[in-house]
Amino acid sequence: MNTCIHCGAELKLRPNWHVRKTIQTLNGPLFVAGRAKICTNAECSHCGTRYYASQVWALSLPDSSYGLDVHAYIGWRHEHDQRQLVEIQRELNEKGIEINERNVGKLYRQYLALLGASSEEVQKELDAIVAKHGGLIIGVDALQPEGHGSLLYVLYEILSGTVVSAIQLEPPNEQELTNWLLTYQKYPVLGSVTDGEERIIAALRAVWPTAPRQRCQEHFLGNLADEVLGYDTELRQQMRADLGGLPKSSDFPDDSAFF
Repeated sequence: MNTCIHCGAELKLRPNWHVRKTIQTLNGPLFVAGRAKICTNAECSHCGTRYYASQVWALSLPDSSYGLDVHAYIGWRHEHDQRQLVEIQRELNEKGIEINERNVGKLYRQYLALLGASSEEVQKELDAIVAKHGGLIIGVDALQPEGHGSLLYVLYEILSGTVVSAIQLEPPNEQELTNWLLTYQKYPVLGSVTDGEERIIAALRAVWPTAPRQRCQEHFLGNLADEVLGYDTELRQQMRADLGGLPKSSDFPDDSAFF
């Protein structure tokens, strides 16, 4: 988000990090950090309002050092595959994730809370955001536990950084996503951010047909990088072949030989 949703003025980046931590994911440790932006337009009715980096909330719950993909893995293995928590702990340890059985149980309870729709506390937070800004800006992201066909969809509110709810589907389909989002249709939505998945976009369009939609910049740039990576690898191989015949710097004669 680059401009204030109320006055349209350019937002200024704050110097301090509002989140800065390393989380354990199924793909290894990941350092995440986010800096808020603020409206400095003195004439704006919401001058001083902070807007937080949204993608952080799609990776990990606040105050958690584990990725949401770990929550999804624990939930799926316990619910679908009937694995005991101690068995899941061993599996995660083998994947390089440091966790004990007690914390596996804690993450499993958080997983159930996410699937159980928003709590009264979350609803109060959403009501407060609507009262302050006139609506919500929501994000929907999908996480896939390693080696499983199910997807964990996470719904979060961007202005407040509130993780609202989650649903795990195998296989995912548009109607189930729509039914899930209909629970929150009572809230006015100013806009939405997604990873570009057609099923999510269709569900958002069905529930909030007039709300603007934007593709997540991180996913967009990541997809561009994937395309460029192939060309980059090919170019490096070609350069290595073309330049491979040149002598290394240590193979050149001493400077004295030139005089």
